[in-house]
Amino acid sequence: MSSAVLEHRPSVASPSGRRRPLAAVLAAVGLPMFMVTLDNLVVTTALPVIKQELGASLTDLQWFVNAYTLSFAALLLTAAALGDRLGRRRIFLAGITLFTLASAACALATEPWMLTAARAVQGAAGAAVMPLSLTLLAAGVPERLRNAAVGIWGGISGLGVALGPVVGGAVADGLTWNWIFWLNVPVGLVAVPLVALVLRESRGGSGRLDPVGLVLSAAGVLAVVWGVVNGADDGWTSAGVLGSMIGGVVLLLAFLAWERRASAPMLPLRLFRSRSFSLVNAVAFTFSLGVFGSVFLLAQFFQVVQGLSALEAGMRTMPWTLAPMVVAPVAGLLLGRVGPRVLIATGQALLAAALLWIALTTSVDVTYAALVVPFGLAGIGMGLTFAPMTATVLASVRPEAHGVASGTNNTVREVGVAMGVAVLASVFASYGDYGDRSSFVDGLVPAVVVGSVVVAVGALLALWLPRKATG
Repeated sequence: MSSAVLEHRPSVASPSGRRRPLAAVLAAVGLPMFMVTLDNLVVTTALPVIKQELGASLTDLQWFVNAYTLSFAALLLTAAALGDRLGRRRIFLAGITLFTLASAACALATEPWMLTAARAVQGAAGAAVMPLSLTLLAAGVPERLRNAAVGIWGGISGLGVALGPVVGGAVADGLTWNWIFWLNVPVGLVAVPLVALVLRESRGGSGRLDPVGLVLSAAGVLAVVWGVVNGADDGWTSAGVLGSMIGGVVLLLAFLAWERRASAPMLPLRLFRSRSFSLVNAVAFTFSLGVFGSVFLLAQFFQVVQGLSALEAGMRTMPWTLAPMVVAPVAGLLLGRVGPRVLIATGQALLAAALLWIALTTSVDVTYAALVVPFGLAGIGMGLTFAPMTATVLASVRPEAHGVASGTNNTVREVGVAMGVAVLASVFASYGDYGDRSSFVDGLVPAVVVGSVVVAVGALLALWLPRKATG
């Protein structure tokens, strides 16, 4: 009986041609992705401790986050293109190795500038890990198991999201801040040989590089994201912010013009002829802008308004952050039956309703019990979105384009996150401030309402998705 079960266990081909268990493939792609996801959220929560230990200024704290965000967003497309040309597993392994070394450099930093520089390297390495993790998973599992595998992959990502605030809170409440980076080192040491053993090499598209496209895309995204993340503090009409954003848009337009005529483009524009691909990226943008802009402010509510510790605040977000870990694998299993339109539109509608509920409920004296249900509803909405959105991106393009499609989707989402934080922070600043509890709530409520409206737009866009995840 036992041998029969083992014979039918889902497996995939290893680099040596042997079959590997599906669990091993999921571990090989999921462990590095979990490390990157967890690290980003842990840092955000642990900023107060880092500020005290390093004597960092408010500007330093912003750069600890922005240095990672800028390099990560700017190099997603580049990393995916390099993987397609030079080998996805090779670039994935390079990203894991560099992320591990950069984590050690972060932990050893003794000055704010050292941590900022190491965080920028972390972001560049993370750009190679996130999109290629999904691409290698798609190449490493049979098509009949892909939706389920993507759902589990989304659940692993959800676990990183869920544990990030809690681990960061635990560090902020007792451990030295260095541990949020040292934790990555043993993970990286395990992940590198696991990836080398389990995953097979794959490539996509032309074997030639597109250096002009690489430079234009990286510089354009960098300039736009830099302008967005600095807009709230420096002013949207300031010369630096306005010049950066206009310059970024010009560079991106030049990038699109070049890609249209390049013989081996890093981003084939024909991908956008697919209605599924175009719409799912539009939904990814509204989703990231509305949700993560709201989360940025809500994460501070429990500490600023209710006076809780970082760990206590992180624990209270768990109805939201844990739900995707459970719901995403289920959504992956349901995708083949009901299609992406129903799941994504439902997920976005639940998220929009949850955000509006939170905004209308939040007050200085609101009890935690009054927020549990909308937090859980938001988590279910996110879980219904992750796997179907990712699977739709992959199903909308040919297998050789999986790398660039994943990189494009990740870039859109990262720009959405950066813009969401900046735009909703500006709405917050227009109506409130950090002066006292009432002022914080005065700014929080309209900002989250705006986030709800943006997500609702995404829900409407999702209704135009094809019933099946195809081009």
